[in-house]
Amino acid sequence: MDNEALLELAVGLARDAGGAIEAVRRAGFAVERKGDASPVTAADRLAEGIITEGLRLATPDWLVVAEEACAEDGTPDPVEKFWLVDPLDGTREFAAGRDEYVVCIALIEAGRPVLGVLGVPWSGDIYAGIVGQGAWIEHAGQRRPIAARRPPAEGLHLLDSRSHRDDAATQAFCQGLRIAKTTRAGSALKFAWMAEGKADLMPRLSTGIMEWDTAAGQAVLEAAGGRVVDADGAPLTYGKPGFRNPGFVAWGAR
Repeated sequence: MDNEALLELAVGLARDAGGAIEAVRRAGFAVERKGDASPVTAADRLAEGIITEGLRLATPDWLVVAEEACAEDGTPDPVEKFWLVDPLDGTREFAAGRDEYVVCIALIEAGRPVLGVLGVPWSGDIYAGIVGQGAWIEHAGQRRPIAARRPPAEGLHLLDSRSHRDDAATQAFCQGLRIAKTTRAGSALKFAWMAEGKADLMPRLSTGIMEWDTAAGQAVLEAAGGRVVDADGAPLTYGKPGFRNPGFVAWGAR
């Protein structure tokens, strides 16, 4: 399959997983705790099963690295080309009843995300992109191109984490920048907003963020003309030990 077909595969699986997540939400669910004390629900596990089964059937020779499997069995050794999946990014927001959770599927090759999908289960929206080819949003069954924006004259729209904030680090980073507005929200949905041209900057300078939290969002944002770099300004890469990210900064268009 070429990248267009692989993207459509991921889009379909994100849509199916989103439907399962919403079914769990309507039925009610318990919140459990993993070994690192982060929350997990039946929706996380059901969505991951749908996605990983679909990816393995379609691309049986490729490794699938998924959050819940890694929590139970440990992280595998990285390879040249692999799928990276967070079946329900923003479980805290999901459990709290906030509409800030997404399905994340990315394809990694040579340490870089080449395509990604962000599915928004509660709205049915899908954000998708192939790096170097462009990004789009599907809303109400219709697709349209999206693009990151250049910084507006009035100043930057800053996106900050709702649950994992480091106010001191963010304030230090923003010294000298003109910040016109700050929005706090959970999950990789913030990458989608930047890809759609609704915001300009997202610094996440604390460590402990996992690669499956960022890969799909980075792919969509970079496909839309934005960029994601580490704290030193180098491109954020994948397949690192333990699949753990350093701090990073996401930017809109130059």
